[in-house]
Amino acid sequence: MNIALLLARSARLHAERPALAVGTRTVATYAELGARVARLAAGLAARLRPNDRVGLVMKNCPAYVELMFACWHAGLVAVPINAKLHPRELEYILGHAGARLCFATPDLHAAVAGLEVPGMEGAIEIDSAGWQQLFAAEPMQPAARAAEDPAWLFYTSGTTGRPKGVTLTQRNLMAAVLNYFADVDAIAPGDAIVHAAPMSHGSGFYMLPHVAQGGLNVTPESGGFEPAEVFELLRAHRGVTMFAAPTMVKRLVEHRDPADTPGLKTIVYGGGPMYVADCKAALARFGNVLVQIYGQGESPMTITCLPRAMHADTAHPRHEARLASVGPAFTGVEVRVADADDNPLPPDAIGEVLVRGDTVMAGYWNNPAASAETLRNGWLHTGDVGSMDADGFLTLKDRSKDVIISGGSNIYPREVEEVLLRHPAVSEVSVVGQADAEWGEIVIAFVVPRGAAPDTAELDALCLGHIARFKRPKRYVMVEALPKNNTGKVLKTALRELLAARG
Repeated sequence: MNIALLLARSARLHAERPALAVGTRTVATYAELGARVARLAAGLAARLRPNDRVGLVMKNCPAYVELMFACWHAGLVAVPINAKLHPRELEYILGHAGARLCFATPDLHAAVAGLEVPGMEGAIEIDSAGWQQLFAAEPMQPAARAAEDPAWLFYTSGTTGRPKGVTLTQRNLMAAVLNYFADVDAIAPGDAIVHAAPMSHGSGFYMLPHVAQGGLNVTPESGGFEPAEVFELLRAHRGVTMFAAPTMVKRLVEHRDPADTPGLKTIVYGGGPMYVADCKAALARFGNVLVQIYGQGESPMTITCLPRAMHADTAHPRHEARLASVGPAFTGVEVRVADADDNPLPPDAIGEVLVRGDTVMAGYWNNPAASAETLRNGWLHTGDVGSMDADGFLTLKDRSKDVIISGGSNIYPREVEEVLLRHPAVSEVSVVGQADAEWGEIVIAFVVPRGAAPDTAELDALCLGHIARFKRPKRYVMVEALPKNNTGKVLKTALRELLAARG
């Protein structure tokens, strides 16, 4: 089982179809992509041994697809890294992974070349002479790989400490591809995916099912997310899918582009909470194109799925509750809400979300203690808190570390955030707990105003009309923006640190 065989198959079946594009410009067919990958893999295999790790510190570009598949073709392990990290963070990840080589786009090469990583032979710049030299080798056949062989090291965001290297196997990746076809969307040859989100994360995973079906992988000219550019690409291509963080969807909705988007087929969103108000706004703007997925690095993009039909089913008596959920489990994936002893809880009871199935990681790279803590009794312990209704729909409350305990009562920040977002002057909000001598913790709301700052008395009244009095924020902090990582997740740790610094 070698995931690279997905490309080899498409190179035969869809040889003349466009495989890679930059903006509106096609740069490779599937036959050309397959041939380049076979040569690049041979060039890598001449320098490295099976299972060696190869780092990618790159903005989105066609070479991302070539390198990922070349690593797998050669029997190597790809280590895509968030290109926006600090050099010291890059150095840690490359060192922890034991990367032998690292590739970087020209804008990032100097920073990567200056890193001190024991055992790493060097950093190769994309499109340099060293890069081109790798293609001089005679093409090789895909390496033989076992289902449990590592394929992708995915480093977690590290919001609670040092990032951990999630080990994803050949089996994990193949199961994720099949999950996509079963629950997310069908892909026809000639459909496209626009990689506006980082390919080191979710968008890169969705490269796989599109390659498997002969789809077109489009990287924006900017190499990232610019709403105006995305709208241009939606007009230029057909059958377009995008993976987007909720904040990206919100920006697309708010972008004042009057034109229709006939090329848009699917927006798959995840990576953070999509508030019901934002979901409804996106449905009104784009129509029935939304699919929500819930996952984490340890089971990427593959825990639950709320498909487009359920987004659009406004006649269902629990439609709004379903929009607030993350949907039922993916096909072939088991999800349980459990107590502290891993016992399943009855419907609507709140506990930790546990997962098992072929999409769950093998463990953390070189971290047996963390692996044993997270993978217990045959289940992945996500650290997320949620409840499951009688129909199997999972609703997330919060990360366990984000739950606020005030006066002995649990307060789930998302519940408060959903209410505050009903106010027309609130653009974004994040709720955290602050240590308090009397109550243990008190509720603090960081608010990004939409125009003029909202009246806090109105916010209080809104809360008192929808949630228990003890859940109402004790203080509102108006800010210009919320701190986020590059996948759009709000960094609540940074907000708590800000409160601690202010005293």
